Parts: sequence; C-alpha cells; structure tokens
Amino acid sequence: MNLSPEEKKIGRENFQEAVGTTRRDFLKGSIAATVAAGTAGALGGYYFGYKKIDEPLRVGVIGTGDEGNVLIGALNPDYIDVVAIADIRPYSVHRAFYGDWYSPGAHAARPGLLQVYKREGWADRTAAEKHVKVYSGDKSGSNGYEELLDDPNVEAVIIAVPLHMHYPVAMAAMRKGKHVLSEKLMAHDVAQCKELARAAANLRDADDNPIVYGVGHQRHYSILYDNAVDQIKQGLLGDIHHIRAQWHRANMPGHDSWQPPLPGGKKLKGELASWKSVLAGKHPKVPRPTLPNDIAEWEAKIAQKEAQFNDISNQLAEKYGYQSASIAGGYERPALEELIRWRLWDRTGGGLMAELGSHQLDAASIFITAQRPDGHKVKPLSVVGVGGRSIFPHDRDCDDHVYCSFEFPGNGYYADETSHKIADPNKKIVVTYSSINGNGFGGWGETVFGTQGTLILEREQDALLFAGSKIGTKVEVKAGKDGKPTLDTYETGGGAAVAQAATAENVSRGYREEIEHWAWCIRNPAPEHQPRCKPEVALADAVIALTSNIAIAKGGRVDFEHEWFDVASDATPDGSKPASAADLA
Repeated sequence: MNLSPEEKKIGRENFQEAVGTTRRDFLKGSIAATVAAGTAGALGGYYFGYKKIDEPLRVGVIGTGDEGNVLIGALNPDYIDVVAIADIRPYSVHRAFYGDWYSPGAHAARPGLLQVYKREGWADRTAAEKHVKVYSGDKSGSNGYEELLDDPNVEAVIIAVPLHMHYPVAMAAMRKGKHVLSEKLMAHDVAQCKELARAAANLRDADDNPIVYGVGHQRHYSILYDNAVDQIKQGLLGDIHHIRAQWHRANMPGHDSWQPPLPGGKKLKGELASWKSVLAGKHPKVPRPTLPNDIAEWEAKIAQKEAQFNDISNQLAEKYGYQSASIAGGYERPALEELIRWRLWDRTGGGLMAELGSHQLDAASIFITAQRPDGHKVKPLSVVGVGGRSIFPHDRDCDDHVYCSFEFPGNGYYADETSHKIADPNKKIVVTYSSINGNGFGGWGETVFGTQGTLILEREQDALLFAGSKIGTKVEVKAGKDGKPTLDTYETGGGAAVAQAATAENVSRGYREEIEHWAWCIRNPAPEHQPRCKPEVALADAVIALTSNIAIAKGGRVDFEHEWFDVASDATPDGSKPASAADLA
C-alpha cells in the first residue's frame, strides 16, 4: 500500500500494518479455505471459532412473520433441523413453507422452508409437514406455542413473536427445558429482562445442561463489524470521541412498511384481482407469462396473496389476546390491527428505539468497548431524547421521528471500572442517533470519528475507513476470474483516503452465524460456550433502548444508573420490580 509522506508523519505505518495483515489476511485465508473444502457456507465458523456439529439441533420456530421468516431464510441445515413451527396466522405459516414472493429481494431474504431444506426433496407443504409439525393454536385455544413446547422432539426454540410476547414465550420455553434464541429486544421492560436472565442462569435442559439463551442483536456476528472492531483495536482511528448513527426511512402515510394491509380489505382484494389478470392474459400492462418458471412464480405470488387476503378474522385476534381500542382523534383500531401492526402500539411494541435504535446503540457500545484495554462492555452515562409524530396521523402510538444524544465514558473517565470513581469528567464520548420517517436519505449506518481516522459502516454491507484526507488505497476481497477469492488493490482518487474492510461479496448481516454459533454452544455445553449476545449483554442493550424511550417521553435528560445493568439488582429505569430467581424456578 502506498502511503503519502503526510500520512506517514501522522502514524499511518499502523494503518498499513493493520489493513495489510491481521484480520484481512485471516479473512482472505478463511475464504480460500472454505472454497477449497467445499464449505463456502461455513465462513462464520472459521471466523468466529466454532465448528460444524455432528447432529443438527432440533428446533421449533415460534413466530413466522416478517422477521421469523428472515431467520428461517438464514438457517444452515447442517446446524438446524426445523421440526416444528408455531404461529396463529395462516398467512405467516404459508410464507414459512413457500417463502415471500412479493419481490426478488423479499424472496432472497425469506425463501421458505421448502427452499432452505431443498435437499430433503419436499415437493410441497404437505410433504414438508411429514417432518415439520405446525402448531396454530386452533385446537386447544392456546397460542400454539404451548403445544410446541410440549413436543419432546423440540430441543430448542427460535422466538420471533411481537415484542410484548418475548417474555412469556421465552420464560415458558426455558421452564420446559428448551434452549432459546429470541429476537430483540430481550423483553418489553427491564424487569422482564432481568427475570429472563435470572431464569436462564438457573434452569436446565432435559440432559441437565444449563439453558443457552441468546438474543438477536446480530451485529455481534457480522464479520463486517468484527473486522471494524479489529481495526479500532489496532489503533487505526486513534481515540474515538464521537459516533453518529442513523436509520432513516421513506415511510409515509399510505406507504408504511410498519402498516401492512389488513386481511379482506380493498387494497389486497384489488392486488389479488390484478395479479390473477396477469395469468389470464388480461392485465393492461403486464404481458401473460409463457415460460414455465415465470408461470410458477406468478402462481406462487397469487397463492401468497390469497393467503394474506383470507387471513384470520378480528374475532380470532381477540381470542389470542389482542385488543381493539379507541385512539385519540376518533380512530377505532380493531384487534386484528394490533396483531398485524404491533410495532405501532406501546402495548405490543417499543417504537423506533426498540426496533431500530437498539441495534445501532449496541454497535456504538461495541465500538467504544473495542478501544478499552480492559475489555469491559461500556455502558452510557446519560441520554437526552426528543421525538414526535410529525408526519403520521393518530393511527399509532409510536413516534415517527426520534433523536437521542448519549454520553459514554471514554478511556480515562473512570479511575477504575469497579468503583466507578470518576477520574476525568471530560473524557466522554458523545453518540448521536436519529431515526426518522418521511425521508430515507442516507439509509442506515454508523460513522465512528477518531483522532486519526473515520470509520463508516453503511447498511450492514460496506465498511469504509478514511485515513486523513489524502488519496489512499482501496482494498477489498472479491471473486477472481477462476472463482476463487482474490485481494484487489487499486488507487482511488477524488476524495479522502478510503480503505474498504475485507469482506466477501454479499456480506452476511450475521443472522446465519448467530444461529450456527447458538446451536454449537448447545451441542458443546461448557461455561465458556455462550452466545456473543448473552443475557447480560442483551440486558444492557434493552436498558439503553427502553431508557431512551423514557427520555423521549419526558423530552429531557435521564442519567443511567449502574444498577439498571446489573442482573442481580432489582433496580430498573421505570420502577418495575423483577421476581427473584427462586420465584422463577
């Protein structure tokens, strides 16, 4: 790598060493090794240090909506054998088997069980159900997941239900001796989070092994983010003093990804009629498909739309605990809407900070922790938050704009981590966060500002390291002409010095690696074999997000208390009290 004299003067020898060796060479070698071994899907194992397991983990998936189907799409059959699914919505169960055909991108993320387990030769859902039991709750009056938890063939569960259901489902699973991987947040309030952590520490599976409980903050398993952490540890950025993060979306009234159409409505009825007219050759703009693959795709799209249109009635939603309500401004919300649009309501969701901000504040704490010599996970000192609903009408509880500023302790702030005695109150790192609707400019990502460089992570796909403001070298790993990975280096110009983190094309967001490692920990029980986002880590992420909501609601500042992050302490930011470990046994 060519370095300018100016770069060398400010210590860019370290830049050359860290980018040219260590993680980059390791990653390059790992890709080559997996290609040579014919195990290209096992890169996470090479990178994070886990191995293939002898017997796939027998798993039940509880909740097969949007996120549940993303997790199904990330499954590696060498690690996970799905033997059961549970969901009260027939539409979600349909997608669990057949995937999401709304768009090529949707199908890539949610290919369905038939595609994931293609080597099993399942021709259709009927064939798949000879192996995968479906628990819908319609026979016993339960939510379905209780029946799944009573299935002795299920060793562990993946939970992707609405946020307010994380606690009851995870707690019931652990009490039945099932290992748990739950979507984030850990729970709906901090007291529930602490109860789950205490239960996981004391309950055991059918073989008398400790419960392995992980939470789905998948950036802990992103090779992109871990490589960025290594660059921070190598000193490429100098001292971090500011992080700017955002998640901006172009959602507008009538076009909101958190407000999907309700079953039986005019919108779905019109879409279904339009799609059927394509196959009939009567659509005014879309020609009738003639190739077998195109016909099959349109048939799959129509079958999915029919399943969505004919989904459960409002009375069934009430049966399973969802509620109708009168909303300010005269809006009457049916129970079915609370089920399908659960992210919009305080009773069932946690708003932008829970759904989006929690991921990025998790990333910020990972980056700040990376520069600490003691490796202790850094917790914030304070948050100032504001937010509001400036675009959407009174058809929701959650804000459509939130802005938060956090203070984190930097190196030298504390005299020691144990007593939390302050040595220098000026040694703070400020993290700013915004999540808005109405304009998606900039998408989502984090920018880490250091005294010697800037690291930009965009959409969990790209990492750019800016070393000063001079022309530098862009480095990336990509496929060569022979299909094998090669390390390409070429000069870039017209801007700051850029070095792209060494990652393969189509960077994994970490879902696959997260699930693989969880299964490996269960198959290799030992105190040191824990998910990277174990209960103590997930609790900290939940405290940050939920306390931010408190600050936004009051429109001011909240100082974090150390006891909130302590599983053993009963202190919580909202005053709720967790049950003791003995009461949870």
